[in-house]
Amino acid sequence: MTDRITRQVFLRRAAASGSILTVPGLLAACGGSGPSASGSTTVARKLAKTLHFSNWTLYIDKKGNTHPSLDQFQKKYGVHIDYTEDINDNASFFSKIEPDLARGQSTGRDLIVMTDNSRYPSLLVKKGWVQKLDKSAIPNIKNLIPQQRHPSWDPNRDYSLPWQSGFTGIGWNTKLTNPVLTMGDLLGNKKLRGKVGLLTEFSDTLCLVMAYNGDDPSHITDKTFNKAIATIQRAVHSGQIRQFYGNDYAPALANGDLVATMAWSGDIVQLQADNPHLHWQQPDTGGDIWTDNMLIPNGGNVYTASVYMNFVYDPKIAAEIEDYVNYVCPVLGAKEALLKKDPAIAKNALIFPTKPELDTAHTIDPNALNNEKYQTTWQNLISA
Repeated sequence: MTDRITRQVFLRRAAASGSILTVPGLLAACGGSGPSASGSTTVARKLAKTLHFSNWTLYIDKKGNTHPSLDQFQKKYGVHIDYTEDINDNASFFSKIEPDLARGQSTGRDLIVMTDNSRYPSLLVKKGWVQKLDKSAIPNIKNLIPQQRHPSWDPNRDYSLPWQSGFTGIGWNTKLTNPVLTMGDLLGNKKLRGKVGLLTEFSDTLCLVMAYNGDDPSHITDKTFNKAIATIQRAVHSGQIRQFYGNDYAPALANGDLVATMAWSGDIVQLQADNPHLHWQQPDTGGDIWTDNMLIPNGGNVYTASVYMNFVYDPKIAAEIEDYVNYVCPVLGAKEALLKKDPAIAKNALIFPTKPELDTAHTIDPNALNNEKYQTTWQNLISA
């Protein structure tokens, strides 16, 4: 199975570890530092001296060589954050932490960030390799946008909180084509023939094509999967599709090799700075939303990681991070906090989408991500 390896080379993420300090101002209660076989935890409500945080590169606010929000957390709580940008893609990072988790050992990390339209967050939960959040330390969880509160792989957000999200939709170059607003146009408009890109990512491409077919991407059956594959094959065999792309669709779209393509919203935000002719929109049948999630691996300090999650769900802090990252913010109130500081970012619908845009975005069936037959069929299609 492919992974969004270079997905947003512009914006990606970090790694960290911890000792112990009490925190003033927070009430003592049960939480968790030692995982049980069921994944439940019993947490000592003391802050570690260090929070070990693994993220993707360029995925947090930055000023010079510093990260202001991390500095603010350290100043407020006295906790140093060992922030490491050591996640290049979900598959390789999982391979890095899997041996320790399988042996019941700590990964040396308190907080990691992984993408829900890869198979790995749901797999970590199923294997009992991540710990439950200490929600009593996260009152700001109330600021999580409604559309993100009940993902199928973690329906009560017991194990995860979103870091950032992004949409998959259609990008096009207005110098070369009229707006491309439907999947039917992308897959079948003869004026675009040979100048259309699809994504190598199973989840992104299947989501958009299944929605176009009138099927539900969040509940994939053999019938709907085969129907989507047939739809894509027709477009490939007709010569409509130039290529299946990873993040390398971006320069092809910018230089005109592609006229229109499936694209990630955050990439287009970044590319528009140099090429205002590039545009992005969800297709009329709906786009795909993916989310990078904060998770606490076994052996990590649950309380300290939960306190940090609460900190970044403060709208003011979320706004500071968002002003640099430019992906879809999961925190209610961050837009309002940004309106005075950076109104252009606050008013950008690719960063703070409307409720209809969020409501019409689809998510992939997590069971399909672990279906070996589907994955083999997909790999054969994109490799042909």
